[in-house]
Amino acid sequence: QVQLVESGGGLVQPGGSLRLSCQVSGNFIFTFTMGWYRQAPGKQRDLVATVTVRDSTNYADSVKGRFTISRDIPKNTVYLQMNNLKPEDTAVYYCNAALGNHNYWGQGTQVTVSS
Repeated sequence: QVQLVESGGGLVQPGGSLRLSCQVSGNFIFTFTMGWYRQAPGKQRDLVATVTVRDSTNYADSVKGRFTISRDIPKNTVYLQMNNLKPEDTAVYYCNAALGNHNYWGQGTQVTVSS
């Protein structure tokens, strides 16, 4: 069973930065595509960024150039560095591990961008 635990959310002013972390249980980080998704109130959960086992990355257009996804394999941790945050980035951010038909989710961490 894969367990994902997110941390690093909080309140930040527009233009600020946050780094989200996702601790992955076991050694699954080697085999899963890891991703970050977000869900704003009243909206569907949307893709933010993914990184494959070959370190190929993919980003939503709305975050390109501002967010960076990365993996620290020895620490079994996936990060999302978020820079130049905007109010529209406000959402609950979820870590995801995907392999074939298997999908695992963390509990989510709240990010609020407001002055």
